[in-house]
Amino acid sequence: MINGKKLIIVLPAYNAEQTLEQTYSEIPFDIVDDVILVDDNSKDNTVGKGRELGIKNIFVHDVNKGYGGNQKTCYNNAIELGADIVIMLHPDYQYTPKLIQSMAYLIANDVYPVVLGSRILGRGALKGGMPFYKYVFNRGLTFTQNVLMRQKLSEYHTGYRAFSSDVLRLINYNANSDDFVFDNQMLAQIFYAGFEIAEITCPTKYFDEASSINFERSVKYGLGVLATSLDYFFNKLGLVKSDIFKAPEKSV
Repeated sequence: MINGKKLIIVLPAYNAEQTLEQTYSEIPFDIVDDVILVDDNSKDNTVGKGRELGIKNIFVHDVNKGYGGNQKTCYNNAIELGADIVIMLHPDYQYTPKLIQSMAYLIANDVYPVVLGSRILGRGALKGGMPFYKYVFNRGLTFTQNVLMRQKLSEYHTGYRAFSSDVLRLINYNANSDDFVFDNQMLAQIFYAGFEIAEITCPTKYFDEASSINFERSVKYGLGVLATSLDYFFNKLGLVKSDIFKAPEKSV
């Protein structure tokens, strides 16, 4: 624990057998209380590898529910296990577990309720091998989102995220998409609820085993991001009332 707060790491996994052990081995268990692995109907032996590593909390989807659907299972179970701080770490080793302490302490010490590991602060993205077209998309989408949402994040598209469980309980993330746009809907919900978000510089790695989406899905994701930002904008103006910005019907 940190300052008496229970820290749980959630690992949303899909075909992560080759990288799970490396990721898991670098988790700082001197402060981490529990790890949750959610397998989204992988085609490899991700679940077996997780059991071999001694992960006790493993949840397996009978069908592939998508990246957003995986996260819903992650957060719902983290709250059920009594987490005070939840950090999502991709088990494909694209993000280093060595930032867990820095992210967790910002929340544990009540500095910020949400912390993102940004690949754009510094030179992490291109240096780590992010494809140039994705970098351009990232910068263009982030600029547009900051304008529509009146924020100043360096990026909205990182998968390295830490949350106070209070935030998770107050936003309606279960109403979000099961696809990749879930991430952006979640950030929009957090801002809509009035929370602030911190960012720290995060190196990243792109390699064959690291998960990534192709150009076609990137375009679909980009359109979803723009739709989410416009939805936020019009909800803030009071012109529409979207389900994702409503309070959860009950705590999970």
